[in-house]
Amino acid sequence: MSRTGFAARILGVLAVLFFCAGTALAGDALPVVRIAIGGAGCLCYLPTVLARQLGAYQAAGVDVRLINFKGGAPALTAVLGGSADVVSGYYDHNVELVPKGKFLKTFVTYDRFPGLVLVIAPKDTRTITSVKDLRGKSVGVTAPGSSTDFFLKYLLRKNGVDPNSVPVIGVGLGPTAVAAMEHGEIAAAVMLDPAVTLLKAKYKDLRILSDTRTEQDTLAVFGGNYPGGVLYAQENWVASHPKEAGALAEAIVATLKWIHSHSAQEIMAKMPPSLVGSDRSLYLSALENTIPMYSTDGRMDPRGAEAVLKVFSQSDPEVAKAHIDLSRTYTNRFAAAADTRLGITN
Repeated sequence: MSRTGFAARILGVLAVLFFCAGTALAGDALPVVRIAIGGAGCLCYLPTVLARQLGAYQAAGVDVRLINFKGGAPALTAVLGGSADVVSGYYDHNVELVPKGKFLKTFVTYDRFPGLVLVIAPKDTRTITSVKDLRGKSVGVTAPGSSTDFFLKYLLRKNGVDPNSVPVIGVGLGPTAVAAMEHGEIAAAVMLDPAVTLLKAKYKDLRILSDTRTEQDTLAVFGGNYPGGVLYAQENWVASHPKEAGALAEAIVATLKWIHSHSAQEIMAKMPPSLVGSDRSLYLSALENTIPMYSTDGRMDPRGAEAVLKVFSQSDPEVAKAHIDLSRTYTNRFAAAADTRLGITN
């Protein structure tokens, strides 16, 4: 099938889903789901935002309200506190919180890789050449307790550096993180695209100490697959809201299918201008680099979940002792059903 024909087929599927949802729910309000997103401007979360732009949530039969936060930790706090229903964030929280008696479940996965990058501030490029050089230096993360923070601590331990010797500062995503780097407030930061691509374009000698934006780089850092962005909620919410979870999974899978049948230029055209920013060419370049990171079927790779558990078991004694049952941290039930309805085969 030609690319044009394939794209037309996907748009047709979305149209049929929208028609069916509208027919079945005529006269009734769609169920509302509040999604806390750990930084809407990050390309790692693009499928969550794009699904709204494409009308995929409504087509699947759910009314989504996106609530933007500066990082994954505050987004998670919103769900644990009841001010949001679902998190668009990183899967590793589902594993990290089990020893604390909090059970969260991923029900659709949209990032195959985490896309996390440890970048050195321009002013420190010559003096910081390895992870060991970060001892005693302030390093930025999106928010303390977020996946960027987990990644930093993992790299420090892996390189023999006590995480307690490296002060962590929450700098958010995008412009705030870039400003903190340029103004000398931090010596390094764990960043994501498009911020990394924007900095690299401005500072040609920008030093990157660790990168997980490709499969090869992710394998080099973690020794295996390592999932990034997912939709997850408290375990009891997923169990008591199967229709909503199924609708969200279907919307994300339909969006992933749309992504992989369209150009980066076409994807960018659908995104809110406020997230694209003023430098469209650099955003486009970052997006082109990110597209391979997105899943094609929305399913969690069991090997990826095992890799997350292995990493946390090495760095967190509580996780190592918890004997975690990974089947409680994710399910492929909803993504598999969406794949069947949308004609996606593995």
